[in-house]
Order: sequence, then structure tokens, then C-alpha cells
Amino acid sequence: MSTRVLLVEDDLRLAELVGEYLRASGLEVSHEASGALVVERVLSERPDVVILDLMLPGKDGLTILKELRPSCTVPVLMLTARTEEIDQVLGLELGADDYVAKPVSPRLLLARVKALLRRGDRDDERKVLGALTIDVGRREVMISGRPLELTTGEFDLLWVLARSAGQPVSRPDLLRDLRGIDYDGVDRSVDVRVSQLRRKLAEAGAPEIKTVRGVGYQLVAR
Repeated sequence: MSTRVLLVEDDLRLAELVGEYLRASGLEVSHEASGALVVERVLSERPDVVILDLMLPGKDGLTILKELRPSCTVPVLMLTARTEEIDQVLGLELGADDYVAKPVSPRLLLARVKALLRRGDRDDERKVLGALTIDVGRREVMISGRPLELTTGEFDLLWVLARSAGQPVSRPDLLRDLRGIDYDGVDRSVDVRVSQLRRKLAEAGAPEIKTVRGVGYQLVAR
């Protein structure tokens, strides 16, 4: 079964270029140009991943993210202007799993989509840390027997930290594991994701993510 992608982009020329490249790479791509229709389409069509432009007619991408989360955990890759860091941060805070800056190359976009969907050889892995249970194959997190709803990006971050539970993981290592890029000293996506995950774990009463000054982040089981 092919991967289904919903491409949300009002630039029809760019949408056509990206769509053709993704289809040639074996993905099933549907397109939507109006922000007003995105939430309804995502909930009814249940794509495997959404590529979401932020500047859209009818309803902007940030509003769409706010309406989709937390009831829908479909991976969302947002497209944003290179200079609009505030949009990148807001998008991640509202539940986007990754972002790509415009102008965007279809090849890079495909790589990021595959990174979001990749499960590799870890599908049968399961880890228990105190009250926390992570099932990679099912993409499930349980705390004291109760499910914890996480976005794709939050789940992947938790898994990376859980593999090194009790040991700090550096920001550069997290960025390479989660986004496949080197840390440039500026990127804030990891910090935003840690903040989101830390809040959800605290509300559920299970493991704490500690900041190890000058080193990185560490998951501490309770």
C-alpha cells in the first residue's frame, strides 16, 4: 500500500512540481489549495502525512494546526518562508512535526517525508521505564496503563531520549536523529519539541526531561 500524502499549497506551479516528483517516487499525492477545506479533508481521508504551507487562502496553516491537534496525530510537515523564524516556532508549538523553508527542493521534501514515516528495523522494539511503556511498532505510549497521545515528532523525541535513559543526549545528536541535519547553533526546533513533550509527561505524572546545562537533555524515569 502506497504512502498517501495530502499536499496543501496554493502556489499551483509549485504544487504541480512537488506532486509530480513525489508521485514519481512512489507516493500517492492529493492536492488542496484552500486552507478552509484542509481540516475536513484530513479527518475524512486520513493521509499518512500532510505537507502544509503556512500562507493559505481561506485559513492559514497555523490555524489549521491548532484545529487538527491534539485530536489528530497525522504527521505534519510545514512549509515556511526562510526568514520567518517565529512561524517555525509557532508551528512546532502547535503540533507540526517538522518544517522545510521555502524555496524548497522536491528532493529535500521527499527526504523529510520519508524521515517522518521511517520505522526502519525498530518496529518490534518496546521499552519500559518505571510507569512509562513505549511500543515502537504500535507507536503507542502508555503511562501507568493509560495511553498518552503524542504527535509523531514528540513520539520520536521520546524514543531517542528513552534509548539513552539516565544519560544526557546533546542537542546536535537530537537534531541529527530527529531531522537528519547538523546543528547550526541557531535551530530551536529541538527546544520547542522538548518543551511540548516535557509538559505532556508532567501532566501525565511520568518521566521527567531534565536539562543538563552545557550538555543536552536527559530522560529520568519515575
